Amino acid sequence: MTDMAVHIAADKSTAVRDRARALSTLKATDRIFHWLTFLAAVFVLVLLGAIIVSLVIGAWPALSTFGFGFLVNERWSPARDIFGALAPIYGTLVTSIIAMLIAVPVGLGIAIFLTELCPPKLRRPVGVAIELLAGVPSIIYGIWGFFILAPILKETLQPALIDVFGDIPGLNAVFAGPAYGIGMLTAGLILAIMILPFITAVSRDVFQTVPPVLKEAAFGVGCTTWEVTRNVVIPYTRVGLVGGVMLALGRALGETMAVTFVIGNSHNISASVLAPATTISASIANEFQEASEGLYTSSLIALGLLLFVITFIVLAAARLMLARIEKKTGG
Repeated sequence: MTDMAVHIAADKSTAVRDRARALSTLKATDRIFHWLTFLAAVFVLVLLGAIIVSLVIGAWPALSTFGFGFLVNERWSPARDIFGALAPIYGTLVTSIIAMLIAVPVGLGIAIFLTELCPPKLRRPVGVAIELLAGVPSIIYGIWGFFILAPILKETLQPALIDVFGDIPGLNAVFAGPAYGIGMLTAGLILAIMILPFITAVSRDVFQTVPPVLKEAAFGVGCTTWEVTRNVVIPYTRVGLVGGVMLALGRALGETMAVTFVIGNSHNISASVLAPATTISASIANEFQEASEGLYTSSLIALGLLLFVITFIVLAAARLMLARIEKKTGG
């Protein structure tokens, strides 16, 4: 009995040591995992800070030379070292607004069709086709826009807009000719096609999170599909919809190659959306390679800093909007 008790005690002691060793290994692994994830998060912050610092350092000669006038001056003359960012800022905002005005309703309409009205056999093919649009390189959109879309717009849509709105005060300036084919409207259309998959995919995914019981209850009291969509689906998913729209807006603000092909690359401000213009990203892509050292390069870097600030403001506004929506809904 004594030997058996000794063996039992030894086995228990060994089991305790093994358990302690296993727990120690788990704690060490968890600690390593914690520090790895912490370092990854810190690396992102350091990288973001490094980008901001490098942009500020590169842009400082231009900002210190021109001051606030850099933001409000339209003139861009590399030969005379005179640079103003107003025209690129104007073109960036106008083309993005045009793209959002087109892509948001169309994208939401496609998402509603796929989740509420589309026959089951068509949902997957249509969904895959929309997602494939997101994988097309931007330079392909630019080439297609320059060689195919721009000539079509020059011969059809733009002359029609000039004729229709030519006698309407206010709108005649917005759609003033001549019809070049390229310009802010063409760039906005290309951007709308490019951001359409983002809005559609995000909207479709959030629409699918609506509990079926809510829609069935609405249909049960006699609501139409439009009423269910307007009063149940969209209110339930509006936080996700805002996030998808802001994601698409961020893509539109920073798009480079496709816009460079079709916007005309003119540092002039015109009230007409048919006129050639430029954007911040297009100006940088067009001129950075040939820019001489000094104010020219610094001004282009300052444009990049402005684009960074504009994108940050858009994302911050989106976060504030989402927080307000969640607060109202009790989220």
